[in-house]
Amino acid sequence: MIPAFSKAMNSLGVQDSDWQSLIGRATVVDHGDVALPCHSLAGRFSKSPQDIADQICTLVEADLDSIAHVSSMSGFVNVTAKPNWLSNSLSQILSDPRVGIGDEKPLIFAVDYSAPNVAKEMHVGHLRSTVIGDSIVRMLEFKGHRVIRENHVGDWGTPFGMLIEHLLDLGEDRAANELGVGDLDSFYKQARAKFVSEDEFAKRSRRRVVLLQGGDQETLRLWNVLVDESMKYFNEVYSMLGVLLTDEDIRGESSYQDLLPEVVERLMKVGILEKSEGADVVFPGGWVNREGNPLPMIIRKADGGYNYSTSDLACIIDRVERLGCDGFLYVVGTPQKQHFEMVFQVAAQAGFMNESHQAIHVNFGSVLDTDGKVLKSREGDVIKLHDLLDEAIRRAEDAINEKNPELVGDERDNVARIVGIGAVKYADLSTERTKDYVFDWERMLSFEGNTAPYLQYAYARICSIFRKWGGDRDDLSSSEIILSHPEELALSRQLVDFPSVIDTSISTFSPHKLCTHLHSIASSFASFYENCNVLKGESEKIVRSRLAMCDLTARELKLGLELLGINVPERM
Repeated sequence: MIPAFSKAMNSLGVQDSDWQSLIGRATVVDHGDVALPCHSLAGRFSKSPQDIADQICTLVEADLDSIAHVSSMSGFVNVTAKPNWLSNSLSQILSDPRVGIGDEKPLIFAVDYSAPNVAKEMHVGHLRSTVIGDSIVRMLEFKGHRVIRENHVGDWGTPFGMLIEHLLDLGEDRAANELGVGDLDSFYKQARAKFVSEDEFAKRSRRRVVLLQGGDQETLRLWNVLVDESMKYFNEVYSMLGVLLTDEDIRGESSYQDLLPEVVERLMKVGILEKSEGADVVFPGGWVNREGNPLPMIIRKADGGYNYSTSDLACIIDRVERLGCDGFLYVVGTPQKQHFEMVFQVAAQAGFMNESHQAIHVNFGSVLDTDGKVLKSREGDVIKLHDLLDEAIRRAEDAINEKNPELVGDERDNVARIVGIGAVKYADLSTERTKDYVFDWERMLSFEGNTAPYLQYAYARICSIFRKWGGDRDDLSSSEIILSHPEELALSRQLVDFPSVIDTSISTFSPHKLCTHLHSIASSFASFYENCNVLKGESEKIVRSRLAMCDLTARELKLGLELLGINVPERM
C-alpha cells in the first residue's frame, strides 16, 4: 500500500517525508481501515482537502485494486482491505508460530526498572515501574533483542549507617528474622526514630557510614545481611507479580562506587566541571532555577559526597563500556524527567555516549485513589505492594465463586491468583503510561470492558469451544479462511493488525497500545461468536474456517497477554 501512495504523491511533487507521518489507522471504522488526511496539503496545492483526496484516490486505486477499496470523504483518502486480501493474510498468520511478528536487527538494551530500596518495603508506587519495565523487557526480547535487566536498588548512602547500627542493637538473628518476615518498614522506622532522638546512636551511625564507604570488612558483612534479607522479601513480591527479575538482575547503587571518582576525573578532563559554592558541578546549559540563574547538576557535594547524578553518569559509562549497550531505558516516574534530561545531556557532552546510543526516560504517572489523591491506606500510609496483591487475589476468588462455582480446590485458587494479579497489572498497563490512573477494584476486576478478566474470559471461552469440538487444533493451520459475514470481516481486521500493533507498542515503549488492541480483538470475537455459529456452520469448510479464526484469536490473546506479563487460565 505504501509504495502505491509513494508513487502517487511523488507524481504530485510531494516528498515521502511530507505525508508518511499523516497516514494511519482510520479513526472511524466504517469509513475504512487506513486513512490519509489531506487538510495539511491544501495550502500547497491551493485546493480543497476534498479535491486533493479525490485526486489521490484516482492515482492509487489501480495499484491497490487487488487488495483494497479506495474512497474519499471529507478530505480523507480511505482504504478498506478486501475480503480476499484479509483471507490470504490470515492464512499466512495462521501457519506462522509467531503470528506474523518478525524479528528485528538485534540490539543490546539495558532496562532499569523496579528499583526498591533495601530495608524498605515495596509499596504501590513501585508497581508501575516494575510491571511497565517487565512488559517492555518481554516485548524487546520477543523481537530478538538482547535485554539486560537492571534492578537499580537503593543499597548505599547515609541511611545504612543507622540501619547497620540498629541491626547490631537488635542482634543479627532477631534483625534477620524481622526483615525476613517482610517487616522492613518497621525496621527502618525504628532505626530512624533512634537516629533522630538518640545523639549517641546518631554518632555511631555517622561513624558507621564512614566505615562502610571506606570498605571496612565487618561493616560490609553487616551491610550484606541487610541486602540479602531485603532481597528475600523483594523476590517474594516479584514471584507474586510474575515478573522476570531475579537476584542476578540486582545492580545496586553500591555497584558503581568505584566509578564515581572516575566520573569526576573524566568531567574535569573534558573541561566541563566547575566549582560552585564549594561543590563540583556541571552546567549543562538550557536550564535555569527559580531565580533565572543557570541550573547546575551537582557531581560532588562540598562535603565530598557524591550525588545521584554521579551514580547515573557512572551507570552510563558502565552500560556503554562494559555491557556494550546500544540503548538504556529508565522506567522511572515523570517527576524525574528533568533529572534524566540533564544526565543524558551531560553524558553526551562528556563523551560517555554518542548519537548512536538511545537513552530514554520511560516515564509514568501516579496511582491515584478514587478521590484523585495518591493511593494510600486507610491509616494514611503508603499501601504495601504485597498487601495489595493479596487483596487482589482474595477479591478475584470472590468474583470467580460468583461467576463459576464449579471451580473448586487448587484449580480455583490458581485461577484466582491468575485473575487477581492479572487484573492489577492490566489496570496499570492499559493506561497510557505518562498519565495518572485511578485504582478502582470494581472496574479492574470486572468481566466487562477493557480489563484483564474480560480478555482472560474470552480466551477461556475459546478453550471451551475446542473442548466441545474435540479435534486437533494443529490441523487447522492449513484451513481455508472464508469471510462472508460482517462479524467475520470485523474480527479478521483486528487479527491481521496484531503484528503491526506489537511493533508500534515496542517502538514507543507503550504497553497500553497493545492492551487497547487486545480489547478490540476480544470485543470483535464476542460479536463473531454471538452471530456466527462456530461448531454448527453451514458446511465443514465454514466450521473449520471459524475454528481457525478462534484458534488465531486465542493465540493472539495469549501471546499479547504474555508480553504484558499476564497469564491466561483455560477455564474460568
